Amino acid sequence: MQLDAYFERIGYRGAARADLDTLRDIVLRHATSIPFENLDPFLGRPVSLAPEDLERKLVREGRGGYCFEHNLLLMRVLRTLGFEASGLAARVLWMRDEAELTLRSHMLLRVVVDGADWLADVGFGGMTPTGVLALQEGIEQATPHEPFRLRRRDGDWWLQGQVRGQWRTLYRFDLQPQHPLDYEMPNHYVSTHPASHFVHGLSAALPREDGRLALRDRELSFHPREGETRKRLLGDAAELRAVLEGEFGLRLPDTPQLEGRLQGVFAR
Repeated sequence: MQLDAYFERIGYRGAARADLDTLRDIVLRHATSIPFENLDPFLGRPVSLAPEDLERKLVREGRGGYCFEHNLLLMRVLRTLGFEASGLAARVLWMRDEAELTLRSHMLLRVVVDGADWLADVGFGGMTPTGVLALQEGIEQATPHEPFRLRRRDGDWWLQGQVRGQWRTLYRFDLQPQHPLDYEMPNHYVSTHPASHFVHGLSAALPREDGRLALRDRELSFHPREGETRKRLLGDAAELRAVLEGEFGLRLPDTPQLEGRLQGVFAR
């Protein structure tokens, strides 16, 4: 892992050591520097989880990705620094009925620091936690953005974030360690299956110091720390391209499918 290139990508200038302050700083800088985006599935392009491909795409090519890409990259960085980090799998419940049984389609990390367990997740899109969370039940935990908390229910851990004064569940998970191979099947599903919203819809998200920026097809939203959400509909493919490059800081892939797919967002 080329740590210098990764540190440059996220603007990290601190020490390369395995302590809690370093973990917190790297998680915040990663989450606010490398966007969440699904351009490859949207364009019908394969999503590789090979370490060298993740480093090339997210670090050297100025792209973003979704949970498997973000968190596998972060896990490799943390292990290179000497952290004890392992992957977990979660069932997403965001914007869903909590009674619904969903696929294990999300990845997060468990990191051990000085004998204590912490959670890190830099790939949950519009509600990506920008801080690390202690693996403790029932306490409100502040992050640079919203507060979060963990609950125990039905043998699982449930992660909730506070949005506009209400606790909303992001996902449920257990502590069974996952290997990189375990993510290949859910990655294939979310990047190719017709039922996956990553295939037929365009998404991007990026936490900023003053709030959260989110794109869903042609709708651009900004959720400030204080005050009401601001939304606007983009007018055409040129404006959409400008938002992806300017607001989200993405270097768009050089592929002939891109222009047609961006125009298709406005044909629905």
